Amino acid sequence: MNHPEMYKDREVVVLGLAKSGVQVAKTLHEAGANVIVNDKKDREQCPEASELEALGISVLCGSHPEGLIHPGVSLLIKNPGIPYSVPPVQKAIELGIEVVTEVEVAYHICQAPIIGITGSNGKTTTTTWVDKLLEAAGMHPIVAGNIGTPLCEAAAAASPNDWMVVELSSFQLKGTKDFRPAVGCLLNVAETHLDYHGDMEDYVNSKAKLFANQLESDVAVLNFDDPVCRKLVPYVKSKLLPFSVTETLVEGVYLDPPYAADVQDHVSRTVIYRDTDGKPHEIVQVDEIGLPGRFNVENALAAIAISIAAGANLESLAEPLKSFRGVEHRLEYVEVKNGVTYYNNSKATNSKATIMALGALDAPIILIAGGLDRGSDYMELIPSFKEKLKAVVALGETREKIGRVAELAGLTQIVLVDTEEDAASVLRTAIHEAASLAEAGDIVLLSPACASWDMFASYEERGRIFKEAVHNL
Repeated sequence: MNHPEMYKDREVVVLGLAKSGVQVAKTLHEAGANVIVNDKKDREQCPEASELEALGISVLCGSHPEGLIHPGVSLLIKNPGIPYSVPPVQKAIELGIEVVTEVEVAYHICQAPIIGITGSNGKTTTTTWVDKLLEAAGMHPIVAGNIGTPLCEAAAAASPNDWMVVELSSFQLKGTKDFRPAVGCLLNVAETHLDYHGDMEDYVNSKAKLFANQLESDVAVLNFDDPVCRKLVPYVKSKLLPFSVTETLVEGVYLDPPYAADVQDHVSRTVIYRDTDGKPHEIVQVDEIGLPGRFNVENALAAIAISIAAGANLESLAEPLKSFRGVEHRLEYVEVKNGVTYYNNSKATNSKATIMALGALDAPIILIAGGLDRGSDYMELIPSFKEKLKAVVALGETREKIGRVAELAGLTQIVLVDTEEDAASVLRTAIHEAASLAEAGDIVLLSPACASWDMFASYEERGRIFKEAVHNL
């Protein structure tokens, strides 16, 4: 593939530094492009600038200068998180300049087949699980993208014998044009990131770009229990390999018996893969899977389907399904203190993720929730709050909304934490409030249902502070 070579001796603008911006700038510079990197942050906040300048790459910090985008620019590569509304992107669109993310460039230089995994929830767990499954099958996975190595760096080093296992966000996918994974998986779709996409149509269309360029020889893995995923089936041109926890499939990965209203949770279930000839193959018992909760069973089925699509032998799958213990900040066990169990689920940045976490736990729960206000009313949390919660401790911009939902769910133990202190102190206060409401046998769960950016730099920072505070109780 020759996409980078197309830009030899032509002007390319990279918008936003960070790891992905640095690597894509290096990639195109090595291909002979005249690269200009621009970041709105001040120079002292851009430590990567000196490294690029030492290579002869121009770096402009502190603003988006007038004239950055002009008719002589051939390509704009933007950091996925930068909105399309910023002036340089708008100017590029106005001039008909191609605007892409790093994913597009990485695709064009990558010799290895690519597995692309996206969804509103479960991406990192599924991506990591696929890595373990392919390793156990004697294959050569390389994890990159939102987790692991920057995608351009990994793609440049990959060989045709490797498998690139890539976690992809809607932000990344929106900025693709030719990107074509050999295996694409859409796990689920929930209402999220509407502050970036504007509406659900743009969000879903961005996710669906995963399948847009696939051929009949490629594979699309879809969650048949998710109505949005199901609606995409008529538009998928590649071979379909579905998974479901509620339906017995004529081909795909499913449970026997499936989850259903008339089947109790204590019933023993088996994960089945039914092949193209209609032959069923037993993979593993559900109660042997290493992560708790129905949503992790869904992630496991997705990982199995992806691995089979990539050519993993069936006999190798069971052991990593049993031994995998999850990813940090995703329903992560922290500690037991005074008989109370603490879990860190800071990655739950939307309501659906919190609902999934609540459904995975059986004991009475004191929930710590709240964060960045993106306009949701959180009313979808009411049934889970009624069924699962003993108390709610709410913080951040959405604390009053979360508190109102708790009231409507009939809860009487509701604490709204004042946010006048620094973020770490506010979270510590929330943990102490939750601990005071908990009794032996209860669970204190951090599962915010909101992004972290009103108080913290990232959900990782929020989760690390939570864990440290719990250990110091």
